[in-house]
Amino acid sequence: MKVAIHGHSFRNDIRHLIEEMFDEFEKHEIEIQVSENFLAFLNQVGIKRRISNVYKNHQDLFDADFLFSLGGDGTLLESVTHVGERQIPILGVNTGRLGFLATVSPAELKVTMNNLFKGYYKIDERMLLRVESNWDIFEGINFGLNEFTITKRDTSSMIVVHTYIDGEYLNSYWADGLIVSTPTGSTGYSLSCGGPVVLPQSSNFIIAPVSPHNLNVRPLIVSDTSVISFGIEGRSKNFLVSLDSRSKVIDATAQIAVRKEKFKARLVKATEDNFLNTLRTKLSWGLDVRNY
Repeated sequence: MKVAIHGHSFRNDIRHLIEEMFDEFEKHEIEIQVSENFLAFLNQVGIKRRISNVYKNHQDLFDADFLFSLGGDGTLLESVTHVGERQIPILGVNTGRLGFLATVSPAELKVTMNNLFKGYYKIDERMLLRVESNWDIFEGINFGLNEFTITKRDTSSMIVVHTYIDGEYLNSYWADGLIVSTPTGSTGYSLSCGGPVVLPQSSNFIIAPVSPHNLNVRPLIVSDTSVISFGIEGRSKNFLVSLDSRSKVIDATAQIAVRKEKFKARLVKATEDNFLNTLRTKLSWGLDVRNY
């Protein structure tokens, strides 16, 4: 078996759990490749293990059976770009804070790994969105798991985002920006802007304005078969566009459209793990101190 690992720094109190992870890999004679960034951190903290290869970018990543993402949800979003259309299953280990996507805690890692080696897991396929433009905005990595966002940049003035669905005019959003979210991203930026929580397997996009000037404008759910396109204007000539954790400044000459990507992200889940349980635990649904 081949396993790739991507991660960033982790707290010193979970170092022994990361050491146990490498012990399990050696015990099962797993071939290991790590990202360049994660290797630099391992060297910094003095963790020396047998590693077969190091990859600098998604093009160097070998065809692993699994990719372990060690960090928070941001690290997992990076891992999705490393895997791309090869759709290598990703196991998200939460060494960060919330861990809505990376649901395996470090304390559960050893048990989860043993279950993984025995085949006791399931694959949760998540829809990705794709950004198309006359600009090379995201350096060829034009897909994301959570959301695509257009926001103002240089001034406090609002921008206007003219929005079309399958070529038909929808609305001109006078706002600080506009979000197009996947169902997975419905619990991210879109949620903080008043968007709905959408179950991951729903075949939808969410269009949510950021601080709209017109208070009767509300988030809208559309089919993921739709192509959503935009025209942008404002007092400033520069605007910020983001795809998950990646961003770039553009101007009004950029023509942008969003559609569903042809391939998906494949997340490894424990057999007892499910989205509804994650909602209750991560968002504290139903938790009321008056009940205790």
